[in-house]
Amino acid sequence: MGILDILLGRSKPVAPDLDQLFGLPSAAVTLEAAAGFTPTGHGAVCFATVEGAAFDDVRQEVRALLDADAGRNGPPVEVSRDAYGYTWLVSRRKPEDLPALVGDLHAVNSALESSGFGPQLLCSVAGFQDGEGRPLGLVYLYKRGTFYPFAPLPGGGERRDNALELQVRAVLVNDLRVEQDLGRWFPIWGAPGLGQADTP
Repeated sequence: MGILDILLGRSKPVAPDLDQLFGLPSAAVTLEAAAGFTPTGHGAVCFATVEGAAFDDVRQEVRALLDADAGRNGPPVEVSRDAYGYTWLVSRRKPEDLPALVGDLHAVNSALESSGFGPQLLCSVAGFQDGEGRPLGLVYLYKRGTFYPFAPLPGGGERRDNALELQVRAVLVNDLRVEQDLGRWFPIWGAPGLGQADTP
């Protein structure tokens, strides 16, 4: 960053740090102890939809890589598009296998990044729920290298539990790099990675 950037108040963008995702398993232990939320085993990577053969090749490569894992619980990795036109690559694991889910999220992000699609990556989410079935997502912002909690209120509609989100932020501040700018805590309505835990 040059002196002109400092004088004009411009800041250097934060480089993505995918290794931050590996903090999720220890954060999950803290989250369960402090707030009663446990992993659902669901997670997803969101990216801006890109058309073209090169992107299709990468997407198929990622699916083949993750689907080849014999330890997967439930259906294979899915690709879906939400109502806003974003694409989600969804992974499902056993709820107790959060490290494997984190490995999936890291692999998807890394594959897209190394193939030149880093600018299209938006976020990743790992799903949690409490004993009452309330959903919670820990969202990783790719371009910021930070996390924030997203807690949609049950029952449909686009309403979120802001008090719970602030409580989770306070609980996890020592476990994850939490996004300080609340304006960047974007809602991810209908995110497929917020699904309930699979029942055996």
